[in-house]
Formats: sequence, C-alpha cells, structure tokens
Amino acid sequence: MTVLVTGVAGFIGCDTALRLLDRGERVVGIDNVSGYYSTRLKQARLDRLEGRDGFTFHRIDLADRGALAAALDDTADVRRVVHLAAQPGVRHSIDHPFDYVDANLAGHVEILEYCRRREGLEHLVYASSSSVYGDTSRRPFSVADRTGRPLSLYGATKLACEQMSHCYSHLYGLHQTGLRFFTVYGPWGRPDMAVYTFTDAIAAGRPIRVFNRGDMRRDFTFIDDIVTGVLAALDNPPPAEAPHRLYNIGNSQPEPLDRLIGLIETALGKRAEMIMEPMQPGEVGETHADIGETRRDLGFEPVTTLESGIPRFVEWYRSYHGA
Repeated sequence: MTVLVTGVAGFIGCDTALRLLDRGERVVGIDNVSGYYSTRLKQARLDRLEGRDGFTFHRIDLADRGALAAALDDTADVRRVVHLAAQPGVRHSIDHPFDYVDANLAGHVEILEYCRRREGLEHLVYASSSSVYGDTSRRPFSVADRTGRPLSLYGATKLACEQMSHCYSHLYGLHQTGLRFFTVYGPWGRPDMAVYTFTDAIAAGRPIRVFNRGDMRRDFTFIDDIVTGVLAALDNPPPAEAPHRLYNIGNSQPEPLDRLIGLIETALGKRAEMIMEPMQPGEVGETHADIGETRRDLGFEPVTTLESGIPRFVEWYRSYHGA
C-alpha cells in the first residue's frame, strides 16, 4: 500500500514518512519547500528520506490548483493520505494573512478534492491544531467543547479546515480523522518554536524574549509521541456512520515556561538572560489536551516527559549545528 504524505519536508511530515517506511509502507511525499523558515533544514530532512526504498518525492505547491492530481495521476495504489502541509505560526499570520489562505484553506480543499475523486481511497488523516480552541476557560481542552473563537488567523484557518472536512465526509462519505496537535518539539524541530529559539539564543549567549512575563503554560508533546498518534489514527479509520472524527494529540501535561527554560539551561550548561515582555497578539496563556477519547479509540499514550525530551533535542541541536 502507498501512503501520500503532504508536508514531507516538514517536522512532523518527515518523521511520519520515516516511520511509515520503517514498517514497510511505500510513501509518496510532496512539499513546496517554502521559505517560511530555513530551507537548509527542510532539505536536510528530505536527505533523511532520499534513497530509502519505497520513497518518492514531488515538489508541489498545493495552492497550485490541479498540480497534485496531475503529478500523481499514475500513482494508482494510494490508499491513505496524511495531510500535514500547512503554513504554521500564530505570529506570522498577523502580518502575512494570505499565506494562510493559500496554504491552509486552498491547500486543504485541493487535498479534499483529490481524495474524494481517488477511487479506493480508505482514509485521510489531516493536521489541525490546539489553536482552534482560542482562549477558552475550560481545562483541559476537549474535542467535545464548542469551538468558534480562535484568537489567530492561523487557528481560524485550521478550524475552517475541520469544517470543510466535515462537509466532505457528509457529502461524499470520505473517511477522515483530524488531529489537533499540541506544541510539538524534538530533534529536527521547527526553528520558530520556543524550544528551538530558546536553545539557539541561550547557546549563543543572546537574551530570550519571554512573553506574558513568563506566565504561560504549554502542553509540550515530543515528536515520537506525535507520530505514534498519527499512525494510530491512520490505522483506525472512522466507521461509516460517523466518517469524520477529531482527536487531541498532546502530552496532557501543561508545563510552565520557567520549567522549560530551566531544563534547557541544564542541558546546555548555560544560564539564560531573559527579557520579560507582554503577551503577544493571537497567543493564549495555557494549552492542555484532554486525550481521553484518543486513549479510548486509538490506544494513544504519550511516553516522553519534558525532562527526557529536552536533553534529546539539545543533543540533536548540538550535532546539527556543530556546536
């Protein structure tokens, strides 16, 4: 069986493709290798995949209507799709809104159209985000909670993608699972995320910007656990009577920023210089995943604590940067 993985040069996409290849699946990967962050890092991720038996790559922008179907016209055995391609970033969405319209909204419709026209397609798993919850007062965040007031355009586009997926499942019986990811970190991670930016600054002796004056908590989730959740979802399509499902994929353990910073300091053997700043537009004070339904339906159980995950990231960071 062949699995299509979009965003394969991305953080989660690359590790998902590697895990699929390791278990004997064939993988068709697509990515536009955008310049939102280091294309060198994205190419280095692709280098981990190139040459692996069963892997093929197409450089495609999903916002280019029809490009996906044209490129994969002769790939008849695609049976499952993991759609991870997106424009990420809460703060970036404030100044670059059309990046999110093109990559997230138009790109998601392109995938939906490809899947509903692909005969024999069994299951589409796609990435959503904890950002859809906005600044809700309910803890932990449950997929049963009503959403509709995200604080960022990024979160709004992810919520819209969920609604479009629900519509396509209703109209065409397309089996889909949306995964709301919570603050993913680990080796080969995104350089715009806090774990990476803090590590990079502390290692170089630069000050770090700590928003909301440090009064923030995040449900940090290690990449290995995220990929385990993706594959568990992929292997368990929803039933015909409810063809669209949503799950939280998180560690279910909110951690304060000062604890994260302390673990990075310990792993690096250096102290951080901190600049305390107010809350940034579009951000929320805390994220906390309720994974009860994910445990029940998918057997998902995160196993990596922040204490063990941060040293693994710092070890990779030093190796990758030669530090």
